[in-house]
Amino acid sequence: MELLLDLHPDAYPLEGFRRRQLLDWVYGQGVGTFDAMTNLPTELRAELAATYHLSPYREIETVRSADGSVKYLFTLHDGRQMEAVYMPYLDRKTICVSTMVGCPAKCAFCATGAMGFGRNLTPGEIVGQILAVAGGEGLEPRELRNLVFMGMGEPLLNYANTMTAARILLHPLALGMSKRRVTLSTVGLPKGIRQLAAEDDLGIKLAISLHAPDDATRNTIIPTGHRNSVAEIMDAAREYQAATGRRVTFEYAMLRGVNDHLWQAEELAGLLRGLVSHVNLIPMNPWEGSGFESSSEDQIQAFYDALEARGIDVSVRRSRGKDAGAACGQLALKRPGAVAGTA
Repeated sequence: MELLLDLHPDAYPLEGFRRRQLLDWVYGQGVGTFDAMTNLPTELRAELAATYHLSPYREIETVRSADGSVKYLFTLHDGRQMEAVYMPYLDRKTICVSTMVGCPAKCAFCATGAMGFGRNLTPGEIVGQILAVAGGEGLEPRELRNLVFMGMGEPLLNYANTMTAARILLHPLALGMSKRRVTLSTVGLPKGIRQLAAEDDLGIKLAISLHAPDDATRNTIIPTGHRNSVAEIMDAAREYQAATGRRVTFEYAMLRGVNDHLWQAEELAGLLRGLVSHVNLIPMNPWEGSGFESSSEDQIQAFYDALEARGIDVSVRRSRGKDAGAACGQLALKRPGAVAGTA
C-alpha cells in the first residue's frame, strides 16, 4: 500500500471538491483513518483505504520535559527509529523534524552522528512527524506554524524528498505554513545550498551549521568536513544571499576548549563581514560518550561580546528539553539495534 502523505497535494487521487475535503481531513484535522472522513462517501473511503495508508509509523513514544518541550521517538514500519521535538513558546509552537534515520555527516559532538546513517526518510515520513506531534499535543496540524529541518539527518543529502516535504508544508490546501517560518539547517554543502537558492517557489530560510571558522578545527568536529572547506561554504552562502536576498543564519555549537577561543570569534566575524547574517551560539546539549563539554557561561558570554563588538548579529540559543534527551538522536541512540538499523 502507498503512503498517502508521500503525495504532493496536487497529486492526490481525487479532484476538485473531493480533493479539498480529503486534504482538509488529512492536514486540517489530522485524522488517522479514512473511516473518520465522514463527509466522503462510504464506498470512496473503502477504495482509499484499500490503496493508501495514512501513518508512516508503527509506534510513537514521547518523553516530556519540565520546560514544556516534548521529544517524540518514531518507529517506522521497517523498524528503524527517528525523532522530532515539539517546542511550545508563549508566541509560537515550533517543531523540529528529521529528514533521515541517523546521519552521514558524523558531527563528533552530535548523538545522531554516532548512530551512523540508516536511510533517507520519504516526504510522508517527514511531514507525518507534524501530524503525529499535533495529534499527541491535542492540536490541529495547522496550529504548528514554525518548523525547522534541524532534526536527525542532513536535509540537503535527501534533497528531493525534503523539497517535496517543504512544498507540502507550504501548500495552502495542506499545512499552509509561511515560508518565513520554515528553516532548513545544513552542515554546509555548497552544491545543495546553490540548489536551494534556485528553488524560486520555496523561499524558506537557510541555517548553516558552521561550528568553526577554520578548517583545522572544523575537520576535528565534523570528520566529513574536509570535503568542503570553510571558504567554499562561505562562497556558497554569499551566492545564496545574492540570489535570494535572504539573511543566512550560522549555527555554532559551543564546545569547551575546542571552538570557543576569542581568536576564533575574531576569525568568524571576519568571515561574515559584508554578509547579512545571524549567529546562533548553542551551548552543547551533553550526552553520554560524546567526549565534549559545553563551553562555560563566562566563555559563551565572552565569545558573544567579541562577535557583537565586531558588528555581528548574534544570540545564544538555549537548548530545551535537556531532561528529556532532546538533542537529536539521544533517545534512538539508547535503543539496542536502532543505530542506523532496525529496532
